[in-house]
Amino acid sequence: MVESNQSASLWPHLYEPFSRMGTKLKSLFAPASDASSSDNVYRISVELPGVSEDDIELSAENGLLTVSGEKMEETEEQEGTWYFSERQYGAFRRSFRMPEDADIEQTEAHMKDGVLSITVPRRAPAESRGKKIAVKKA
Repeated sequence: MVESNQSASLWPHLYEPFSRMGTKLKSLFAPASDASSSDNVYRISVELPGVSEDDIELSAENGLLTVSGEKMEETEEQEGTWYFSERQYGAFRRSFRMPEDADIEQTEAHMKDGVLSITVPRRAPAESRGKKIAVKKA
């Protein structure tokens, strides 16, 4: 019975590296983002450290705003007797369902310090044209 308890405590340690790897993969393929709105604009920020503006595609279709691209990062250092090289590659994609009042045609995007800032203006609410309905006697 003691053996079974020892093997049970071993299992979580075997899976731990895989759980951390999953979190890292998720951040590579679905970058962190946040969204907010005000009376006249929607704002979306997407964290894309190490990604060039040229490697980002922003598209809109059927009310869905999609940020996609590819991260290609290489680090290489050498000093004296040691050498260090690291590469990170991977495609990413993140989509946002925009509300009906979003004017996607007027969307603007700017990249600064590894953060993509997207601004989508809001359309003015359509005026409701009321209609008077006559009530008839049955």
